[in-house]
Amino acid sequence: MSRANDNKNFLSSEDAVALRLRERLVRFPWGLMLLLTLAACIGFIVLLSAVGKHNVNMLISQVIRFSFTLILMVVLAMANEKVYRRYAYLVYGLILLMLTAVAVMGDIGMGARRWLEIGFVRLQPSEMMKAAIVLALARYFHDQSVAKLRLRDILIPLGIILAPLVLIVHQPDLGTAVLLAVISGAVIFVAGLSWNAILAIFIIIPASTPLFWNLLHDYQKRRILTLFFPEGDPLGAGYHIIQSKIAVGSGGLTGKGFMGGSQSHLDFLPERHTDFIFSVLAEEWGFMGAMTLIVIYGLITLRGLTIAAMARDRFGLLLASGLLSLFLFQVVINIGMVIGLLPVVGIPLPLVSYGGSSMMTIMLAMGLLAHVSIHSKQHGRAV
Repeated sequence: MSRANDNKNFLSSEDAVALRLRERLVRFPWGLMLLLTLAACIGFIVLLSAVGKHNVNMLISQVIRFSFTLILMVVLAMANEKVYRRYAYLVYGLILLMLTAVAVMGDIGMGARRWLEIGFVRLQPSEMMKAAIVLALARYFHDQSVAKLRLRDILIPLGIILAPLVLIVHQPDLGTAVLLAVISGAVIFVAGLSWNAILAIFIIIPASTPLFWNLLHDYQKRRILTLFFPEGDPLGAGYHIIQSKIAVGSGGLTGKGFMGGSQSHLDFLPERHTDFIFSVLAEEWGFMGAMTLIVIYGLITLRGLTIAAMARDRFGLLLASGLLSLFLFQVVINIGMVIGLLPVVGIPLPLVSYGGSSMMTIMLAMGLLAHVSIHSKQHGRAV
């Protein structure tokens, strides 16, 4: 199907009218920014409890990071309409180059080679690749613009996906690799995968499971097996999940109160300021506190879906869908992990877990999402 027919529901690029800065500020999704700020503020409170008042510098660092990335979000959203489509492959290529540099000369921490020192900045390129791969795939499918993709239509996108995936698995970082595959799958699905291709994928993935299993490290296999029976190794591979479930369950309806969590403050709960921070929230603020954060995440997702539905063109639709899936799957995997429904794979909770690379990636994604909103067809030719 030709691009003209396929894009009949979108306004063409020629319909776009250059917007002045004031108009872009008016169209900026301020409600989305408010929801992100609310989630981050909940994160600040829980982080202070997780690290204790003697480590208040960590909280200050997190507040500074969020403030900086909030400004970055606005700057990214204000860019001209075609700039991200034009430079999508360049951004992807640069991040891929950084991932290659990590494999050769990256810093090693906690048994993994994931970080790159650039001057006084320490970056985790695998985090930035989450947004970069969405940009590259959105550009590719925008240019192809076919209604129903067959398996042979996704051979090039598979190359785009596999190149960083292999480097990230090599680090090793199984969680980010899985998330990257899921995000890419979401973009391809929205691009219009045919039912025959979907059926073929559902056959290929289970058939390739033994090969994938053999590629895993022993500790990664233990994490997956521990999901089904954590009590089998309570002081080893099952320790994280068991302590996390105790913390979540002991919170009850309203929780034990700020800094009142015994699992957290008696050092039973590991990684409580990063991957397992949701357990601290659930223990100290209970079901009500946990649900408050989940509702905020739900409202962010709903706003993102609205933006995707109102995208001006195919690139905007795919970009918004991919970035939203990045946010949503990261929330689902982290919460599923700490309550024992998914294996422990080291995925941080968006805007709440301590860490700069994760927060920058999420806010960068939200900046691009806001960019799609500013240039959506909701505003049409009225400008």
